[in-house]
Amino acid sequence: MKFSSFGLDNRLMDGIEAMQFKTATPVQQEVIPQIMKGHDVIGCAQTGTGKTAAFLLPIIHRIINSPERDHIRALIIVPTRELAVQIAQQMEGFGYFAPVSSLAVYGGGTGAVYSNEKRALISGVDMVVCTPGRMISHLNLGYVDLSKLDFLVLDEADRMLDMGFHDDIMKIISFINKNRQSLLFSATMPPRIRELSRRILVNPKEINIGLATPPEKIRQEAYVVYEEQKTPMISYLISDQAMKSILIFGDTKVGVKQLSRHLKKQKLSVEEIHSDLEQHERETVMNQFKSRQVRILVATDIISRGIDVEDIDMVINYNVPHDAEDYVHRIGRTARAETQGRACTLISPLEQRKFAAIEKLLGKSVVKPRLPEGMGDGPAYEPEKAPAYSGGKKGFVRKGRQQRKNFRMR
Repeated sequence: MKFSSFGLDNRLMDGIEAMQFKTATPVQQEVIPQIMKGHDVIGCAQTGTGKTAAFLLPIIHRIINSPERDHIRALIIVPTRELAVQIAQQMEGFGYFAPVSSLAVYGGGTGAVYSNEKRALISGVDMVVCTPGRMISHLNLGYVDLSKLDFLVLDEADRMLDMGFHDDIMKIISFINKNRQSLLFSATMPPRIRELSRRILVNPKEINIGLATPPEKIRQEAYVVYEEQKTPMISYLISDQAMKSILIFGDTKVGVKQLSRHLKKQKLSVEEIHSDLEQHERETVMNQFKSRQVRILVATDIISRGIDVEDIDMVINYNVPHDAEDYVHRIGRTARAETQGRACTLISPLEQRKFAAIEKLLGKSVVKPRLPEGMGDGPAYEPEKAPAYSGGKKGFVRKGRQQRKNFRMR
């Protein structure tokens, strides 16, 4: 289906052509007509399906084809700075030839950046994409008027709830008029998302785009290792020079820093991203990775969703993700567009149950190759015998110590 089929404004079509968007994805084919008709929408679609354009295009079309107004027209709430930046860039691209103004509002900037945000919010910028905390900071100072808002979008809603933003979202919504059009997008639809949708949407059209499973183009592998074998295994995997762009996910910023430090000692081209970095530092690192000035990026889940980097050759999970859906988002960073991709996960004995849950979601077993020669034997993959995580770091560590003791006794 071509974008010309939607009846979008010619100025917007010029932007679509300049962005080299040619054929609408399934989520765009389903969502765009519903938004154009004025319906509230709840959409279940994973990262990489084109849902950003699915809500931006009809909103921009309707804004530029309605009387000019001096108030904020659309508010898009997202969980992370990186996603806010990405959506803002797409807004600028699509609206380049159209009379529409946009603004990204997120934390981590300088006082000058905050002042610029304040001026734009007061003057009534057309479209605002924001993280919850930063928007509340502006709202609390009393100069932001959302009482005439036309469009509200919650993107990556499940992620925002996971990050504890429920109360912040509801506080922002308390400043918004009830007669807006509301759109909610989420990769999963657990009961709490259903409850949130009932509170903010009116007779929504529900759109589900497939099960959140990885593309077939991704070659998935899982290596069953002891914890102390993980770092040598990373060195083995990245030694494949055919992998020109590698993204490694770690669970904690401490772990990310340690692994990054280890790889830098080997004189490798590597950088790291985690919440301790200032926003301008994150953006610099991401730009270096996108332009392939940096071959290896080690990161926390802060970038597992919502980053737009083409041609990542390999994604490595140093730790098994806590949620099966997070696994899909992580490895979905590779095999974008028409490219092939490789995804490798390192599974310690304590992570076997978590990986078994991922395989259950996938509906198939992931290939588990033998460990490379010289690395020794790894543990057997027996998730049904692995210790269960009882909740809380102390319980996990206690079980981990006992497990390591058992290995030493073998």
